[in-house]
Amino acid sequence: MTPRTLLDQFHSAAARRGDSPAIHHFESTLTWGELNHRAACFATHLAAQGVGPGDRVALQMQNDPEFLVAQYAAWKRGAIVVPVSPMFKEREVAYAMQDSGARVLVRAEDVSLDAAPQAVDETPHQLAYLVYTSGTTGQPKGAMCSHASMVFTSGVFEQVCQVSNEDTILGVAPLFHVTGLVAHMALSARTGAPLVLFHRFDPERCWQMIERWRPTFTVAAITAYIALLNHPSATRERFRSMTKCFTGGAPVSPAFVERFENELGAYIHNTYGLTESNSPATITPLGVRGPVDPVHGALAIGRIIPECEGKVVDSTDASRVLAFGEPGELALRGPNIFEGYWNKPEATAATFHDGWFLTGDVATADADGWFYIVDRKKDMINASGFKVYPREVEDVLYQHPAVKEAAVVGVADDYRGETVKAFVALRDGVMATETELIEFCRDRMANYKSPRMIEFLEALPKTATGKFLRRELRGK
Repeated sequence: MTPRTLLDQFHSAAARRGDSPAIHHFESTLTWGELNHRAACFATHLAAQGVGPGDRVALQMQNDPEFLVAQYAAWKRGAIVVPVSPMFKEREVAYAMQDSGARVLVRAEDVSLDAAPQAVDETPHQLAYLVYTSGTTGQPKGAMCSHASMVFTSGVFEQVCQVSNEDTILGVAPLFHVTGLVAHMALSARTGAPLVLFHRFDPERCWQMIERWRPTFTVAAITAYIALLNHPSATRERFRSMTKCFTGGAPVSPAFVERFENELGAYIHNTYGLTESNSPATITPLGVRGPVDPVHGALAIGRIIPECEGKVVDSTDASRVLAFGEPGELALRGPNIFEGYWNKPEATAATFHDGWFLTGDVATADADGWFYIVDRKKDMINASGFKVYPREVEDVLYQHPAVKEAAVVGVADDYRGETVKAFVALRDGVMATETELIEFCRDRMANYKSPRMIEFLEALPKTATGKFLRRELRGK
């Protein structure tokens, strides 16, 4: 029987696989039965705090077992979980608490196990999470993510990525992010596959966990793969267990995917999703290689996931569907789409058109059902009236053997209005000059697209989920 809620999935795993590993955390292991017992203990503690059905419980933790204990405990009380980034400062935490109306804030040190578990009347709320968007424009908004939608999307990962209890999931994505919530925790509970956690991503520690626990599957930001590939511990032999590699959340260079496979032996399958789509919206199935768009050079983000729909519409008139190959805004519809923004009906209404969710991403589609992200609408550069997509320039830069990381932004230019500037981090022990990289780009793309200036950094600034912080780069 298909589980109704994420708590049902967890209880099923605990019943079926009670003595099997649920979490590998550094050198220790927690079974499904032990995890369920700890969650029951903490649910009793939450009950003593007055937490009940519909209340919001904020969790501010790294990728540690306490996150799962507190999460399942909150659901046992019928509460809604509000994941909060552990990097948030007091002001940011206060905003999430106030906006969500959370009753309590739980940190790892608060997850006490000294309360005897008591039977509770488990009546899970329709909503599993309020997941706050990054807030790149305006204040963050709490996306209402339902149990049903996340049960559905965890099933998509199980089916399309061919994950079973014979696999081990490498927990690279932050658990407070929608990828970690669905592709790590929910997928683990759905399949019974153990989850490897190591506090937060660090390439050295990640390589140690790969050697220790031999995981097989992950969904990670492309920057995590870049860090793994460029680490001294990187070898094909050490990576051989990782046969199911997926990425999402940021543009992916075809040149890097090729380099990664050549050096470590694994093909990175591209996906696409948002908080508002409860993680996957498109995916490249396991064992399938995504094509590259011949016009924009973009690696396909996959095909629309089962039981869902996608289309490319005019960014100024969402009622007009565009022809294959014509760039426009990606629109989505299906059981994976979120319920709206918490207490923000106007913002919710603005992001939907005739029942379709408008992503804000510029995409194209082809006749074979593949979709390609060209760029974010707000990131597009207008140089002398010509449209320049940063991702296209970044893809060319990644073809240069010296380039480890690259991000492109538009900067003010008195003559052109905007011009193209690139920020580059070089691979260890390899040199390249600004002139060399600019000429490299000009040999491969129109002059108006090529960077006019390049600034070298040791590492590019990133969000907690591995996306490059373009807004910080624009201020440099």
